[in-house]
Amino acid sequence: MAAKVNVSLFVPEKLGTIDPLIYGHFSEHIGGVIYDGIWVGENSHIPNINGFRKDLVEKFRAIKPSVLRWPGGCFAEIYNWRDGIGPKEERPIIRNWWIGDDGRYETNEFGTHEFIEFCRLVGAEPYIAANITSMTPMDIRDWIDYCNSPAGTTTMARLREKNGHKEPFNVKYWGVGNETWGGGGNMTPEVYGHEFRKYSVIMRNSASNLCLIGSGANHNDWKWARDFLNVVENSDRNMGGFSLHFYCGTQGTATEFTENQYYRLLRQAADIKSAIDRNWGFVVGYGLEKHGRLVIDEWGCWHKGGSGPSADLINNNRQAAANNPNRVENLFEQQSTMRDAVVAALSLNIFNNNPEKILMTTVAQTVNNLHSLFLAGDGYMICTPTYHVFDMMKYHQGAKALRIISDAGEITYNNPENGREERIERLSLSASEKDGVITVTAANLSYNDELHFDLKAYGVKLQDVCEYELLTSDDVHHHNTPEEPEKVKLSKGILNVNDEIIIPPYSVATLRMKSI
Repeated sequence: MAAKVNVSLFVPEKLGTIDPLIYGHFSEHIGGVIYDGIWVGENSHIPNINGFRKDLVEKFRAIKPSVLRWPGGCFAEIYNWRDGIGPKEERPIIRNWWIGDDGRYETNEFGTHEFIEFCRLVGAEPYIAANITSMTPMDIRDWIDYCNSPAGTTTMARLREKNGHKEPFNVKYWGVGNETWGGGGNMTPEVYGHEFRKYSVIMRNSASNLCLIGSGANHNDWKWARDFLNVVENSDRNMGGFSLHFYCGTQGTATEFTENQYYRLLRQAADIKSAIDRNWGFVVGYGLEKHGRLVIDEWGCWHKGGSGPSADLINNNRQAAANNPNRVENLFEQQSTMRDAVVAALSLNIFNNNPEKILMTTVAQTVNNLHSLFLAGDGYMICTPTYHVFDMMKYHQGAKALRIISDAGEITYNNPENGREERIERLSLSASEKDGVITVTAANLSYNDELHFDLKAYGVKLQDVCEYELLTSDDVHHHNTPEEPEKVKLSKGILNVNDEIIIPPYSVATLRMKSI
């Protein structure tokens, strides 16, 4: 079926500037994210740049990643930064936080210097999640000293130079803990509020230009925001951002799901808007708008594992796996279908439309884990449909968000878990303007119906010709594999903006047009 939709773009109505940091990413020491994903080692037969997987570096750099969060996630809770500096052969091997899940140890081949080098290679700002669970404020102060002190000024700066980098790394973004409500100390919000005040004052003492990010709520736990902000309200206002973690999932599997499960997952993803509004309400209520813009530093789909290439390789070659005791399935590795691409576009559209509330987001995670952009292993590196969404939406970075609406209405479906009728918007939209170019991203959330829409701009005249990028496929379950790395790929073309624009079901489109 086809549905006719009118889309109205109000160019004079600016919502604010879309911070480039909204298009950020997350890389934890978990499963195959770092080792076999980002890092293959200098002596690997896999083409690399100083040990970093070459094709991943090039593809990642192409979508202009603005920021990269590291080393966790939960791994941060046991991470001692000193383990990851100095000669690699002298770095200690430790038990990874996730060893109980996959039996992997941490070699510390990839440490602070490697992280910074990777950030520089792909053009991302580094964002370090500091361990406040098992390290002291002074330990973290030393880490900041090591990263940021000018050459030759301190013992830590001289140690950095001895380890191969004379000039400072200038790391601005620091997380004061991670998931402190869970693995990061199992704290109450009041306890964490006092810990934040203690750690942040010492961290700030080491450098005045830091952006310190408070560990916020899980999902839509607004009580955490209320009780934490009540404690930090009267501090020296050392906070520069307030984090929020939000996952959706458990609707079928990554690659096998029904129409009803498709809609239920999208409904879960769309609920991030209410989590943003609730948390932001408390930030405003405590007068911390300049200090507590939201940092959604873990978001995305979390499906049941076992659908990724690492599991397929082991299942298809049991004997080879048995002969290699280190060959294990990557923990929480999952495939990314067109459904995940639609979730990514829906989420990014929501972020674009709330620029005054959101400072940064980092999707979880970059490679071989959860809602990843890449799947990589020995002999393959593929881009997922989610990668293509970030590629086609990169133009929004640093642009002025514009108000855009449609009369597409809603889709109604039944939720068997609660017996209720639920609704989801039919068309997700965001728009922005930068340097005289207007970018519109539209995600058709319908499982069955293509949308035919007319775009009308108010307050400006548009050139007739526009660039058009479309991410679509014949089946919503389609995904890319080592055998079919481009089963889902981005297509590009030219359209007349005055013509009717067609978006197939479960697809994402970006239009770029100049104003006259």
